[in-house]
Amino acid sequence: MNKISIIGAGRVGETAALYLASRNVVDEITLVDIRDGAARGAALDIAECAPLMQFDTRVSGGSDPALLQDAGLIVITAGLPRKPGMSRSDLLASNIAVVDSILEGVTRHAPDAMLLFVTNPVDVVTYHALASTGWPRNRIFGQAGVLDSSRMAAFIRMETGEPIADIKTLVMGGHGDTMVPMLRYSSIGGKPLGDFLSADRLEAIVERTRNGGAEVLGLRENSSAYDAPGAAVTEMVLAILNDSKAVLPTVCLLEGEYGHADLAIGVPARLGKNGMEAIVQLDMNDDEQAMFDRSAALVKKDLAVRENLLATRS
Repeated sequence: MNKISIIGAGRVGETAALYLASRNVVDEITLVDIRDGAARGAALDIAECAPLMQFDTRVSGGSDPALLQDAGLIVITAGLPRKPGMSRSDLLASNIAVVDSILEGVTRHAPDAMLLFVTNPVDVVTYHALASTGWPRNRIFGQAGVLDSSRMAAFIRMETGEPIADIKTLVMGGHGDTMVPMLRYSSIGGKPLGDFLSADRLEAIVERTRNGGAEVLGLRENSSAYDAPGAAVTEMVLAILNDSKAVLPTVCLLEGEYGHADLAIGVPARLGKNGMEAIVQLDMNDDEQAMFDRSAALVKKDLAVRENLLATRS
């Protein structure tokens, strides 16, 4: 893959573009945004980092959807961001419309590309893109669990002081208040988290993980998170570019896995050159399955809102 495009030259899109350019893994990155100057300015700013960060990736930007031409992977970060007090679901109506306009340009200029969604509510917009295009599920997927898992690992590091390289975490489910931190599948140096943290402290970390985005937003007041989301996008893109087959929590369309079908939600998936190449089915106990089912129920509730929006349009 020689070219990646990022739609949305806001803070998440620009940060992801800088991280990816600095890794020198593709020939070209294009930033596309309805604000022509914002996209061109962000691209120029990143390009001027090349001598200092020693990368040869070409970075350009603009508002013309033709910039998507020949992109093998398109990362979609565009959409209305959250403001303090808003949930991700509050963005549904406006961002579904944004996704529709984006898909029009994608299908015209990059009909063979893979799509990685970051736009919130990511579970619903990923499903909407799959339903709208009819593309196979390996080509359209979303980022959520990589970010949530990173937040959880960071909080564990803050609490325990253990080396971050030893901390492994997994967060599944919808990207919202009912996300499912999988404590049995998380560890420090291969040992259970309970060997390092009391049940009360673990529960506090779980709650902080669920509210990680809101915490950043509340502190910044005028901006949601973008550094960690940009890093999470980079992790997923590198797995695809390097064909590493890494298992990463990914928003995928379920077709019976984990007891659900016809919804997109975060589950472990193997990422490689063909995109989301396989969903990894973990053994879940009754409590874990119940938490996952509750999370799926909330995603389905938002999907029902989507259906009502579409019905209203027609």
